[in-house]
Amino acid sequence: MPPQLTDIPPEPKTPEEEEVFKNLWSIRPCYLYNEEYDDCTSIRARFHQYFIHGDSIDCNQWKRDFDNCVRFERNPKDTKSALELIESEKARRTERLGAHYGNDVWKKRDRVPDDWAKPLPEKLQKEYENSYLELKARELRGEIEPSKDDGRTLCVIM
Repeated sequence: MPPQLTDIPPEPKTPEEEEVFKNLWSIRPCYLYNEEYDDCTSIRARFHQYFIHGDSIDCNQWKRDFDNCVRFERNPKDTKSALELIESEKARRTERLGAHYGNDVWKKRDRVPDDWAKPLPEKLQKEYENSYLELKARELRGEIEPSKDDGRTLCVIM
C-alpha cells in the first residue's frame, strides 16, 4: 500500500511535501505498478502491441513507477520519488483523456438541462409500476413495509 495520509506529516513544511500531500490520492498501491509491468512485458501483450502499434512499446515507465512507489512506501518523506510517481500518473491520465479533451464534435454542457428531472413518458411509467425497482424505491421511501428476506434466493438451476 502507498503511504496513507497518516504517514505524512500533518503540516507539510516544504512546497514538495504540500504537492505530495495534495496528490497522494493518485498514487496506486505498489503491486499494481508491478502487475502492469509484468503484463506489459508478457508475450501476449507484446503480440498485442505489435498488432496495434506495429512495434513493442517501452514498458520501463511501469518499472520506474514501481521502484519509486517502493522507495516512497519505505520512506514517506522521500518526496522526490513521490513527485516522480505523481508526474507519471498525471502524464498517463492526460494521455488517456486526450481524445476527450480534444473532442470538438460535441458541445460540452456547462450546466444541467432545465428539464432533466421531468416525469417519464406514460408508457415507461406503466412498465415501472410493478417492477422490482419501484418496489424497492417505495420500501426506501417508507411507503410500504420492507419485504421479509429470510436469506433464501429465488434463483433455481434445473
